[in-house]
Amino acid sequence: MAVNPNEDTEFNDALRKHGILPPRPKTPEEPSPPPSPSLSEQLDDLDLDELKDKEEDANNSDSERLIASYRRRKLAELRQEQSKARFGRIYPIGRDDYTREVTEASKEDGDGDLIKGTGVVCFLYKDGQVPSMRLFDHLRTLSTRYPRTKFVSIVGDKCIPNCPDRNLPMMILYRSGLVVENLVAWGANPRQPGTLEDVELVLQKLQIVVGPPTLPQPTRSKDESDGEDDDVPRRKKISSSSAKKAKVEDDSDSDFDL
Repeated sequence: MAVNPNEDTEFNDALRKHGILPPRPKTPEEPSPPPSPSLSEQLDDLDLDELKDKEEDANNSDSERLIASYRRRKLAELRQEQSKARFGRIYPIGRDDYTREVTEASKEDGDGDLIKGTGVVCFLYKDGQVPSMRLFDHLRTLSTRYPRTKFVSIVGDKCIPNCPDRNLPMMILYRSGLVVENLVAWGANPRQPGTLEDVELVLQKLQIVVGPPTLPQPTRSKDESDGEDDDVPRRKKISSSSAKKAKVEDDSDSDFDL
């Protein structure tokens, strides 16, 4: 009769004892269950409302004090973040406002924990120009995504006297009081119109916008928006695609006296 070496019998045990059968393989131990997360680890994942509920349900004073401490810390972090996110739209400016609203504003320490100074996008446009309206739509979206960055707008020839239409729309990008880049005629070539993603990528690479984008803001009503952006081209629904980037032409440098 054949012997099944895997059977757990006294006969097989005797054979193993005398070396006739190999030792039985050890049964693999089941892994221990992961330890339950500590209270501190649980609190890290809770928002302010959840922390408040947990504080009210705490079953001892030590837990209550710990939860209250976490809640105070998260509330302070939230207030600090909100204090930096102080823009959130495009602000129309005039030529006389330029130094204060652009150059000086870019020196303010708005992104101190990420990068020195505040990113400022100065948008120069021409009324009724299709690329200007398209870029305005993109910048308006980005201004709500990145409320730490300041977006301002001004008619091109009100900012730079005799600014040629072929250079518009233009973005002059500032940080810490310095011009980081001039982007001219953005999307003016119909074969290479700049998409929202193109604009966002450029601003990210040049560190004009920093940090994670915020969630989309609620759409404002017509009454709320009337008269707010009087110095910005009228918006239309226009499809968008790829980008065109260029330096400001030499003949316009002498006119850029702000």
